[in-house]
Amino acid sequence: MLFNNLIGQQHIINHLKRTADTGRIAHAQLFVGANGVGTLLAAIAYAQYILCKNDEACDTRVAKLQHPDLHFAFPTAVNENVKKHPVSKLFLNDWRTFIKEQPYGSLYQWYQQLGIENKQGQIGVDEAEEIVSALKLKSYEGGYKIMIIWMAEKMNNAAANKLLKLIEEPPAKTIFLLIVEHPEQLINTILSRCQILDFPLLSEENIAEALIARENSFPAEAQKLAHRAEGNYQKALELLKSEGNDLEFEQLFITWVRAAFKAKGNASVIQDLIAWSDTIGAMGREKQKQFLNFCLQFFRQALLWNYGAKDLVFYEPQTKGFSIEKFAPFINSANIEAINNELNDAIYHIERNGNAKLILLDTSIKLTRLLHAKEQELNS
Repeated sequence: MLFNNLIGQQHIINHLKRTADTGRIAHAQLFVGANGVGTLLAAIAYAQYILCKNDEACDTRVAKLQHPDLHFAFPTAVNENVKKHPVSKLFLNDWRTFIKEQPYGSLYQWYQQLGIENKQGQIGVDEAEEIVSALKLKSYEGGYKIMIIWMAEKMNNAAANKLLKLIEEPPAKTIFLLIVEHPEQLINTILSRCQILDFPLLSEENIAEALIARENSFPAEAQKLAHRAEGNYQKALELLKSEGNDLEFEQLFITWVRAAFKAKGNASVIQDLIAWSDTIGAMGREKQKQFLNFCLQFFRQALLWNYGAKDLVFYEPQTKGFSIEKFAPFINSANIEAINNELNDAIYHIERNGNAKLILLDTSIKLTRLLHAKEQELNS
């Protein structure tokens, strides 16, 4: 997984190569970046650069994720094949397939790979014990041992506390590469012991070039998709292949919005909101979070339209009779912050295993009031 397979991130690539070339490799590093920007691929490429030094046989082993001194930990849960004590080594074949087929894939897509999309994966204390055991051993080839922990914010407190001392004082030539999307969810004691490297969103130019080179996209199509992807290459691929959930999410969003506008003075509509909440509550938690993030994006698009930044509005609703142009006047600076807060609060509580149906119903009622507040303002 060579650095030249990464999309963009040249500044970070140069930094990582320089640390390896000069021998100034921090023993615990935190790669921070949103989904679809290449943090995992960068970690694997960095590991290859450190371990292999252009040795072809070594490069091949790393590319196949089979190098004996390269270790992985990632969120797991029990599934049809692993009934108890799920740890990463039991899912390595799935992991290799996932990296090969979806190198920019999301946590939700990883859960789909394992058949656990309706569950909340985690990195638990059993995994921490496996990490400790693996890193106590001498390296097979006499050089570095590298532990890549993907989605490290999914470590529970017991696992994080068990790894704390090892991360703080690892054995000689042992490197931890922790990959996170939400560093604030890591315990502070681990966060403070890592050198942090922030990965920016990918540029539209980088995404478009990758779509043209790797997917044979026409330039005009690639540019449009790159604009809609918002710095996320995986999102661009989903749009290209129409594999995303946008149409389903759009229809759920519009159902909610239409119910919200009917709710004023019509108590019976609460049943529609309950049914709406039940529908989304039946999804897996990761998909619920994806939907709420879609809502956040839709509201931002409406706000941009309302304030005349139409060149930044890329989303085009496919649902007949609904347009951003007609919806946009109801979203502005008077309510967008409160709407964002309510949706982010819902995501927060869903992540912490709250009752999704109750959370979503409460959120839908609050957002309904916010939309009507704007409606009253317009009619006053």
